[in-house]
Amino acid sequence: MGLVRNTNLSALLVLLSCFHLEFGSATDTITAAKFISDPEAIISNDGGFKLGFFSPPNSTFRYVGIWYANISVPSFIWVANRNNPLKSSSGILTISEDGNLVVLDGQKKVLWSSNLTNSVVNSSAQLLGSGNLVLQGNTTGTFLWESFQHPSNTFIEKMKISTDVRTGKKVQLTSWKSPSDPSVGNFSAGIDVRNLPEFFIWNGSSTYSRSGPWNGRIFIGVPDMYTTYLDGFSLVDDKEGTFYLTFTLLNEPFPKHYVLNEQGNLLQSSSIIGEDWEVTWSSFQTECDVYGKCGAFGSCNSQNTPICSCLPGFEAKKTQEWNRGNWRSGCVRRTPLQCESVNNGSEGGKKDGFLKLTMMKVPDLADWSSALEEKCRNQCLENCSCVAYAFDAGIGCMPWTRSLIDLQKFSSGGVDLNVRLAYSELDKEENVKVIIIVTIIIGVIFTGISTYLLWRWMAKQKAKKKKTKEMLLLNIREAYPKFPREDKHGDRLNQVKLQDLPLFNLQELASATNNFHLSNKLGHGGFGPVYKGKMLDGQEIAVKRLSKTSRQGLDEFMNEVVVISKLQHRNLVRLLGCCVDGEEQMLVYEYMPNKSLDAFLFDSIKSKVLDWRRRFNIIEGIGRGLLYLHRDSRLRIIHRDLKASNILLDEELNPKISDFGMARIFGGNVDQANTTRVVGTYGYMSPEYAMQGRFSEKSDVFSFGVLLLEIVIGRRNNSFYDDDHAMHLLGFAWQMWNANNIVALTDLMIREPCFEMEILRCIHVGLLCVQEVAKDRPTVSTVISMLKSETLDLPLPKQPAFTERQIAPDAQQNPSKCSVNNVTVTMVQGR
Repeated sequence: MGLVRNTNLSALLVLLSCFHLEFGSATDTITAAKFISDPEAIISNDGGFKLGFFSPPNSTFRYVGIWYANISVPSFIWVANRNNPLKSSSGILTISEDGNLVVLDGQKKVLWSSNLTNSVVNSSAQLLGSGNLVLQGNTTGTFLWESFQHPSNTFIEKMKISTDVRTGKKVQLTSWKSPSDPSVGNFSAGIDVRNLPEFFIWNGSSTYSRSGPWNGRIFIGVPDMYTTYLDGFSLVDDKEGTFYLTFTLLNEPFPKHYVLNEQGNLLQSSSIIGEDWEVTWSSFQTECDVYGKCGAFGSCNSQNTPICSCLPGFEAKKTQEWNRGNWRSGCVRRTPLQCESVNNGSEGGKKDGFLKLTMMKVPDLADWSSALEEKCRNQCLENCSCVAYAFDAGIGCMPWTRSLIDLQKFSSGGVDLNVRLAYSELDKEENVKVIIIVTIIIGVIFTGISTYLLWRWMAKQKAKKKKTKEMLLLNIREAYPKFPREDKHGDRLNQVKLQDLPLFNLQELASATNNFHLSNKLGHGGFGPVYKGKMLDGQEIAVKRLSKTSRQGLDEFMNEVVVISKLQHRNLVRLLGCCVDGEEQMLVYEYMPNKSLDAFLFDSIKSKVLDWRRRFNIIEGIGRGLLYLHRDSRLRIIHRDLKASNILLDEELNPKISDFGMARIFGGNVDQANTTRVVGTYGYMSPEYAMQGRFSEKSDVFSFGVLLLEIVIGRRNNSFYDDDHAMHLLGFAWQMWNANNIVALTDLMIREPCFEMEILRCIHVGLLCVQEVAKDRPTVSTVISMLKSETLDLPLPKQPAFTERQIAPDAQQNPSKCSVNNVTVTMVQGR
């Protein structure tokens, strides 16, 4: 773009070079005297956005851009010199002598400029809290230039995508060429107003996709817009020739934006508590979203095979191409319209009519009329050039006088499209309707006969199932009154629709497990044995069978049914149903092929599979499952028995929390509860619960902390008792922490320098979770944030519980009340 040859400017930049770091990091404003150079940045006043130098992934080139300041994975919402990158880290962003905002390289060559001809001397650039970079005069404060008027590939809140029909000026998104190259790509997106305003995506100069017209609330060609966009969008006509689209996040606690990617797909992304960006919506749901996929008078339906079909009364223009799956040539009428001959009074012609197609994306190139619906129909019928019409209350009358292009059939949403057909074609459609009605009637009669024949056989099965449900409800009523003595808010029986819980009969479970054969036995816990089974449809299941000698009886069985029957989360094991038949009581779960975490973690051979990435994924998954139990599920659950043997692993080693026999339901405004019946596993129980019977969310946090340390250290929490130092896991971890010898804590399998900081953070978080006083421990949501954020400063942990005294002296005197690491104990103890 040329060189800045003015020696005064060069001298000024050299003179201020020793001061620009302070200026660049302490303000949200850039002036000629307060510039920034690579790698410095400025941050908006509210701390939400950052402006500085960056390199895209897999690139050494440097660019000036804007990104979110508080998101761990950067998402660059605007790029200045996107077509002219810096080749080295010598760039400067400053205000030139003529008042323009410029990017200079090491030789003071202008690589990018705001390029204003009416710039103001001594102007300044400010990064606003909205993410908008503005250039303003020194006295007036008016915006001379703003980045929102020159967007890159990202559409954020309060930005305006616009078009001026008088001047032709447009503010549009333009895609990057690739994820590592932000230069202008092939795709662009913006508002186009021919007759009705719509949102378009273009591939070069050709239309690639469109939204359908705006009706004042939504684009009617986007069927899921109500739910996806939460009515946050507005399309405004300023009555002076400019239309602009903007959006506001309504009741959204997390950042959200839209990115036009390199394939021409508009993606909605959100970031949860500063984590990675997650795509939550895409403009391309199916092939039918490609503009004109089925050609003129062709309709696209992604639910059909093939996806394209001609409209009723039309046939393929080029049959051979159509049959090969090339639908671009479209369709033509089978029977010419009779409009002109009827209007001229010619004989033999009957008046054309309309065939209604429901839930349609309306075609492109609609005209517009203010007529009401009935008048809209009549106007189209009287105009021989009108081939279809539609009516929407927010838009008005939409007639079409050209070929119908870009039609799509939706499964929900859309509008009614009325297509003009010759009278004889309408007759055929009526005949088809009669055939369909007759077919339906015959089908209903056949179904009725089949139902009657099956009824007698099903009645017996239904009666047996009803009896089983009555038995289950009776057992729950007998067991459930015991719960409120422990938790006044525990009565959630009415919230659990037991009628929706599948019931299995004893015969089908016996058949699935080969009569509970020992070869199918997966393990044995406090509840009883667990068997692998395979149903007749091929589904694999795990059957937990209540042992007649089990200390965990009807209370725990019914508790697990009540607690977990309505919980659905990827990190919770799924309860498929239950069986109650006489003295037999069984719970049926989804089958976990890799059994439990302890089977891998504490096995010298299998533990080699658990590299650090897998272990960290397991830690995160357990945390997400626990957060769901504490905060996100409709029932607030305290697990009370979180340990390695109660974490199951699926085929991809993803964790799922199991065994809810000891869990308790909390009321929405209850923080803790007391119990006279202490249950759980020594070594995982928090001190306030083990000693005083008080439990809360922080009790589960303590157990999570012990489990986290076990995963990092690779040893059971009770495996230290035989060591020379005669202490348990928490004591050993605390000793190594104080000795600044964290490496000694880490399992040999995961000792890699590249993961050292992440492992150290996990140990730090684990020690915070096992602090003696419950209020000192973080909540699960805070724990997850601590684990994910590399920039968050963590408080120093206090001494863990149980590090200066024996855990349970009574337990050594009475071994029958003890629990080894993988078996739950129920201890009745008065207070």
